[in-house]
Amino acid sequence: MFDEIIKIIRDLYGKEGPIPLHVPVFIGNEKKYLNDCVDTTFVSSVGPYVEKFEQAIANYTGAKAAVAVVNGTNALYLALLSIGVENNTEVLTQPLTFIATTNAISYIGAYPVFIDVDEDTLGLSPDSLEQWLAENAIVQSNEQGKLFSFNKITGRRISACVPMHTFGHPAKIDKIVEICKKYYIPVVEDAAESLGSFYKGKHTGTFGKIGVLSFNGNKIITTGGGGMIITDDIELAKQIKHLTTQAKVNHPWEFYHDKIGYNYRMPNINAALGLAQFENIDFFLKNKRETAQYYKEKFKLLGIPFIEEPSNATSNYWLNSILFENETERDNFLAYAHEQQILCRPAWKLMTKLPMYRNALCGNIKNAIYFEERIVNIPSSVRL
Repeated sequence: MFDEIIKIIRDLYGKEGPIPLHVPVFIGNEKKYLNDCVDTTFVSSVGPYVEKFEQAIANYTGAKAAVAVVNGTNALYLALLSIGVENNTEVLTQPLTFIATTNAISYIGAYPVFIDVDEDTLGLSPDSLEQWLAENAIVQSNEQGKLFSFNKITGRRISACVPMHTFGHPAKIDKIVEICKKYYIPVVEDAAESLGSFYKGKHTGTFGKIGVLSFNGNKIITTGGGGMIITDDIELAKQIKHLTTQAKVNHPWEFYHDKIGYNYRMPNINAALGLAQFENIDFFLKNKRETAQYYKEKFKLLGIPFIEEPSNATSNYWLNSILFENETERDNFLAYAHEQQILCRPAWKLMTKLPMYRNALCGNIKNAIYFEERIVNIPSSVRL
């Protein structure tokens, strides 16, 4: 069976040489826009491409505002900070995710709480979320009468919920937001992998209070390294943009900073690359859906489960995934695939298995465990 899987991949991506998991392709105005940055000397955080890129992403996702930053992890950190996540609070998230999701929580000094994922989306499960909150959360008001949720056991405030749209497949984000509203918990969507993914006709990252995208080199479009915060709260976006520029107050020459800020603004040269990439987003998405359909049909003939987009969703199919019977079979295939120069990858090690988060609060995560032991991501690059 392993040889048949390798043949399916090689028939698509080539008979010779190594086949990477996901690499960028440059077929548009990348060189033109980068040369323009060099010719005009606007290569740093000042330049027209930053605002053009922000506006393009805002228009495409339907968000009212977008703020470009140096990477997705910084975007998550700023998003959490901006909605009131503080030291010694708790943030609900999923254990099946890239570590940046959880690290951004920890940077603030907050505690991640891990909730299981759904079988059909790989994203945070609304049912598991609702059950955990019913058992562990209580709504109380502060001295000003504002309502918050608190963990009945630890006494800590539950300051946010961070669902992640895994491999570009949308979670049941409307239900997650609805549940969190009942408990006065703001939602930050980790949409780092899901540019071009829609749930019930609405782009991922636009359901919660704030959303985060990534443009790392392995994403569907890249700025080399970069991220974007999207939100319908224009005032919040202005505050975040201010923080990304070291909280410097505008003045012709004076250096005055009104709060602790960060050097997180995306450079113009990265935004130029991103804008050129974005101009081909429709082609990239169409190409990747064709690849997913090819895989789906081929693996169905072999009786190998292929992870499809959930119901009510249009996935960008950032990474295509198949499932093996158990962890041993998964590892045997990964070893064989790498011998054949097919650079497949497993899902991430669950956050609860890492030394930093081994003692974190955790619900029943049987689905996350099941998928972690069986998923293999296979080559998913745009084909030319």
